[in-house]
Amino acid sequence: MTREDREAYEWVRERVAGGDLERAAPRLEELAGRYPGYADLQYLLGLLCEQRSDLDGAARCLERALALNPAYAEAALALQSVYEQRGQHDRSRALAERLHETAAARGDPTTRGKLANLHAALGDAYREAGDLREAIEAYRKALDRCPGFHDIRLRLGVALREAGLPAQALAELRRVVRANPDYLDGQVHVGLTLYTLGRTDEARARFEGVLAKDPARDDARMYLRLLAARPPEATPEPAPDETPAREPAPARA
Repeated sequence: MTREDREAYEWVRERVAGGDLERAAPRLEELAGRYPGYADLQYLLGLLCEQRSDLDGAARCLERALALNPAYAEAALALQSVYEQRGQHDRSRALAERLHETAAARGDPTTRGKLANLHAALGDAYREAGDLREAIEAYRKALDRCPGFHDIRLRLGVALREAGLPAQALAELRRVVRANPDYLDGQVHVGLTLYTLGRTDEARARFEGVLAKDPARDDARMYLRLLAARPPEATPEPAPDETPAREPAPARA
């Protein structure tokens, strides 16, 4: 690339990072036409096509990006999403398996982390769209790659609770707070899930513990007000053994 084209490329990347794909589109299309062998430009062009609901064009661009750079994790995850939107579930699943095998073979923590975060972002998008089943699956795929990413495990727990699976949610959330007892967001969600299960005394103790550590936590105070209208349990139920099937994950570095 010439110096001017490199500057234009950096400008395009900044616009894309800021979510302003349409503003970047004219320069992006010009650069992609001039440098068809640049995988990153094909990837960005694929994102632009997807935003314009041109899923066929998005698939072509992302497939070209992967042909140029088979290890391009972002392009692979974007292509997987496009395949899902086109109803090509077998192709999406095959691509996901290829990604998993590639990351496992390389044993590269950076690649695994990048893939985990991309799966988590996909899970966030599914959850925002109300598709909790797909969101849960995406979060689990993220955690298969990086079990110690407890911010992602927290989102999995919340999605499970929202999907009407509070016992499963509690198991995941307890793993989060076991790894980091001072993670107050995790403690609040454990309390809320206990409340959902009707275990109000345990929930109350969680919220009070959060406020003891941080009196400014308005969410914990609000949940305590909700509990105040309910009588305490005569005999607290013993907590079931909710140890998850998988081995407990180490704390995220």
